[in-house]
Amino acid sequence: MSEKKLKVAVLVENHPYDVINFQKMLESFEDCECYVQPVDLFVRDEDNNKEKYDTVLYYNMNIPIPEVGSPLELYVKNEIGNTKQGVIFIHHALLNFWKWDTFTEICGLRVRGEDGIFKYTQNQSVNAHIADTSHPICAGVSDFTITDETYILGEPEEPGNHILITTDNETSIKNIAWVRQYKNSRVFCFASGHDNKVYSSPDYRKILHNAIHWTSGQ
Repeated sequence: MSEKKLKVAVLVENHPYDVINFQKMLESFEDCECYVQPVDLFVRDEDNNKEKYDTVLYYNMNIPIPEVGSPLELYVKNEIGNTKQGVIFIHHALLNFWKWDTFTEICGLRVRGEDGIFKYTQNQSVNAHIADTSHPICAGVSDFTITDETYILGEPEEPGNHILITTDNETSIKNIAWVRQYKNSRVFCFASGHDNKVYSSPDYRKILHNAIHWTSGQ
């Protein structure tokens, strides 16, 4: 790993979360500098490029498709993937922008919450199975169990997805973590990450830390 600290933009908006313990998790990544900020401010920052942030971690939930010509619409359509800046979506960030094909192409998940399919169940015991032990994001992690809020969504079946982690929990989608390429960017998606029951898990932290490095190209 590089001695240079990786810079991570952590985007939040429109969904409550455990701020203190989420921040503690980010601070445990000692070789990273994580800057939590609202999506609205981030997309208005003309310097939010690869040179400023190595990767962008989305923990927001902006469901409506943004207005045409708005800073958010222009950023998603014109900026994501233009450089090798990494992209990470965790938990409720996968619910962004229902029925927007542009976002589907980025995250690799078509059915995100619409059509009466979406369900969530809190405090579930999730047995996480490492489907690809050779991938760098899974390095140093074996099968593990966490307590988390689970989602029923569409399965991540878009072309180009590579599944990393699965679960047999019946209240969850089967494939809960995957990677893909969007234009020039490496993308990592993980359906887990509701609260401190997950933030405090050494295995979850290891996976997320590895993902920051992998999406950043480090």
